[in-house]
Order: sequence, then structure tokens, then C-alpha cells
Amino acid sequence: MQHRSARLAALEPGETMKMVYGAALLAVSACAWAQQGAEFSVPHQLIDVGGGRKMNLYCSGQGAVTVVFDAAAGDAGWAWYRVQPEVARQTRACVFDRAGFGFSDPATQPNTAEGVAADLHKLLSAAGEKGPYVLVGNSLGGANVQVYAYRHPEQVKGLVLVEAQHEDETDRLDRASGGKIRQIYAMVAGQGTYCLDAARKGFDTDSEAERNCIGEPLQTFGPKLGAALLASERKASYWQANVDEYAAMGTSDEQLRKLRRPFGDIPVLVLTRGVSPYAIPGEPQTALNKTVEDENFAIQKEFTKLSPRASQRVVAGAGHVIQGEKPEAVVSAVLEVVHQVR
Repeated sequence: MQHRSARLAALEPGETMKMVYGAALLAVSACAWAQQGAEFSVPHQLIDVGGGRKMNLYCSGQGAVTVVFDAAAGDAGWAWYRVQPEVARQTRACVFDRAGFGFSDPATQPNTAEGVAADLHKLLSAAGEKGPYVLVGNSLGGANVQVYAYRHPEQVKGLVLVEAQHEDETDRLDRASGGKIRQIYAMVAGQGTYCLDAARKGFDTDSEAERNCIGEPLQTFGPKLGAALLASERKASYWQANVDEYAAMGTSDEQLRKLRRPFGDIPVLVLTRGVSPYAIPGEPQTALNKTVEDENFAIQKEFTKLSPRASQRVVAGAGHVIQGEKPEAVVSAVLEVVHQVR
């Protein structure tokens, strides 16, 4: 949930903060990767998951274990464009677009963790992508894959939780921050509503609304993937799905809370950020920021209690979207779990 980065230290009553709602989700630099990811810029298998509703699935590679990735709130399968191809060199690896994102049709109701898990089960079954699965999820995607593991334990043989959402994290981080986290999340929700309204009216090229809501994906992700992101985030349907999914996070938390129990004797690798998304770059960490980060670490550590084969790893130099900032750390973690499953 915390992929909506903001500066905790700078949040004061009455201050206006520009929340980069969609474009910051992938959080990667424009470098050699900007020309890669073309395979994620087009739909692949558009599979009917019921009622004529189709979802996009992209799989490549071969192996006895299939890795399936789910992205953070508001994001699509292309969030893993720096990770999936590397994993696919050694085993089967799949990304998918949740309903309303990327190339998937909108759902008839907001995405929740239970709803996404049900959609994913239908999608993989219809596509003939058989397990065993190693599921990988970032942020809200981490909650979704946990629910899937609880619903289908016979299929899931390993988990990689990348700054995964915990059902109690909002309450706990809000207490640790003295109520500032909920203020930040409220501003994010407001930004989503603003972007939805702008999308319904139509974004003018290089307008303030376009800069605030979409950013510059062509510069960041190159001509092909950048164009796909730009086209997606110009649509009102994208912002509607985004707003609805964000508003349903409390429901997703409650769904996960009701299912919470040990995962069983499976490998679980927990990747935790080493850089606070709320700190001001280049300035000393405040006491408040340290309190929040210590609590985030403790929350993430609780996942390691859910399997005798679980461990936690802090990724130095990476914030909440680790697959964007330190993709090699995610690749390494995923392959480590795959090898344990084999």
C-alpha cells in the first residue's frame, strides 16, 4: 500500500503535496532499461475468465516450477519488466494484468484480494499454466498472493513477498506516525479522484493534469513500453479501476485477516526496503521517520513466523518498489525460492 510515496517529514497541516499517483508506481530510472520491456507493451494471451471478461497473461520460459508475479496497487504486469525476463531464463515465469489495468478488461466490481485471487485462479486454469507455483507480490500484490496461497495451498509451493501488504500495517504505521500515514493515504485518494476527473475530461498534452497524473513514461520507459503506459493512464477506465482498488484496500485487509494462519512448510522469502519512501533525500533521518521505518521492518518480519522456512532480507538502496529500484535483488530471491522448491 505504501507505494504511494510521500515525504513524511514534510507533511504539515495545510501543506499541499503533489502525489505522483500513477507514473511513480514503477519507480525506475531512465537508463539502459528504457529501451527494454517491449514485450510488455502489447497484449499476449487475452483469456476469458467468465462472462466474456478477458484478462491479459504473459508467460515465457520453461521449467518444472511456474513463477507468477502480481504488482502493487494501480499497476499492471509490466511492473516486472526488469525481473520476469531474467527469471524466465531459468524457469516458467508469468505476469498478468489485474482487471481494469494494462490490457485486461475492467471488473464488474472493485479488485479486492479475494477477487484478484479468484480471477488469477481462473486465468491460470484457463491458460493451462499448471503448478507448482511460486507466487511473487509487491505491496497490494503481496496481499493478493497471500490470499491465493491460503485458498489454493496445494498449488503454491513458495512465496516471495516484496514489501508485501500486511492486514494491520495501515493501523500500525498510522499509530507509529502519530496519524500522518492516514493523512498521506487520504491525499493519495484525493489525487486519484482528481486524475479520474481529468481523464474523463481528456488529458491535454503536457498539461498540469497530465504531468501530475501520468508523468513522462516515454522518457522513463522508452518508446514502446512508455507509449503503452501513456495510452493506459490516459483512460478513464484505468483511473476508475485505480480509485476503486485503492478504496477497497480496507476490504482486502479484512479478507486477509480472516484467512491468516501459517503458510505451512514452504519457502517464504520476505524482501524489505532499505530506503524510506517518506524521508527527504539527502537530509538526516528524523526521529519520526525512524519510528515508522522500525515499525515497517517489524511488520514485515512477522511474515517470517508463518513458515519454518521463512526468512527476511533488507534490500539496501531500495524503497517500496524494490523490483524497480533493485531488480537484481528480486530476481535472486525468486530463483532462490524456485531452487528450494525443486
